Amino acid sequence: MQKAVSDAADDTMMRPPPAVTMFPVLIALSFCHLLNDMMQSMISALYPMFKTNFHLDYSQIGIIALCFQLTAALLQPAVGMVTDKKPMPFSISIGMGSTLVGLLLLSVAHDYWVVLIAAGLVGIGSAIFHPESSRVARVASGGRYGLAQSVFQVGGNAGGAIGPLIATYFILRTGQSSVAWVAVAALVAMIILARVGFWYRDNRPNTPLKARATAAGGAVLTREKVIFSIFILAALTFSKNVYTASIGSYLTFYLIDGFKLSAPDATFHLFIFSAAVAAGTLLGGPMTDRIGRKATMWISILGVLPFTLMLPYANLFFTDVLLIIIGGLMASAFPAIMVYAQELVPGRVGMIAGIFFGFAFGLGGLGAAGMGWIADRTSIAFVYQIASFLPAIGLLTALLPNLASGRPAKA
Repeated sequence: MQKAVSDAADDTMMRPPPAVTMFPVLIALSFCHLLNDMMQSMISALYPMFKTNFHLDYSQIGIIALCFQLTAALLQPAVGMVTDKKPMPFSISIGMGSTLVGLLLLSVAHDYWVVLIAAGLVGIGSAIFHPESSRVARVASGGRYGLAQSVFQVGGNAGGAIGPLIATYFILRTGQSSVAWVAVAALVAMIILARVGFWYRDNRPNTPLKARATAAGGAVLTREKVIFSIFILAALTFSKNVYTASIGSYLTFYLIDGFKLSAPDATFHLFIFSAAVAAGTLLGGPMTDRIGRKATMWISILGVLPFTLMLPYANLFFTDVLLIIIGGLMASAFPAIMVYAQELVPGRVGMIAGIFFGFAFGLGGLGAAGMGWIADRTSIAFVYQIASFLPAIGLLTALLPNLASGRPAKA
């Protein structure tokens, strides 16, 4: 009898996440992700204003992106590893406070180095937000992991689309000081995330579920195979995010130089790409659950190669068409990469989220800085000619093992 009680206690300690998909929690996380990435992408859309106000060259613009994104990249894996051992339900709300301070500082910045500090503070907020929010999304998934990641990430992509519009039609017209009004969004996110923190505190597993990654045939994957697969996923993330960084940081300059558009008109075309990314992310999760992780990665990364190769030679109309296709296809890869990586290393959701969201920021920042250096010495058009070959890295998908996975639970 005593043994039965003990076994029951052990089962309670190792209870799985809720079996029902908690859409209110996922929607709350997605909305806060929207606010978080809206504030981030707004900074990118303000690069032309910074270039004019502080007399910057493209390399210095790239350093702003590097400061923001590399800060987030370095911290996110560390945050993920810490919260894997000791989950912190309210850390996501507290971390958003760093974003709030960064935006307020940016609104009054009068020197280039102050802009760099403000960008770093926004990066710290993102570093805290993404790993733990991704863990909460997985707990709320009810077993539909691709869908949960998709819903969570589509908020960020939607925010990435809205941010440039706010920058163009509000901040660029009213001045740098109006950035302070956008900081209200960070305060709203803090309040919502505090409520999510209470739900997570009451529903998270008491201890992480530990397992070993297995191949489709049931064989346990070796440590070496798992590490090798993580490196392959990192390479796929590299190809996706460096290319995406080339669009996010320099598309407006490319359109202004190549098609003689005004800055507001060029920003609208960036919005088209960002909207396609949001749509692709929303579709990528269900596609991942339905056809599998590897198949989604094949389609999303390697499948986009013909379109990236055509982009540098397209007229303005077909540039928009290609941006929609590229944005939608590339974005659908990330839910598949995240879910596949989490299945490779079970019980380390925060660490995996930190690593791959960190790669997203860090590689994007390095790519933006490197492409700025190339653009200063050649041209923006030449940058896109080089970047067009990046999706060929998608061929490495063939080296990934086929993981065993059960049928997702229904909502």
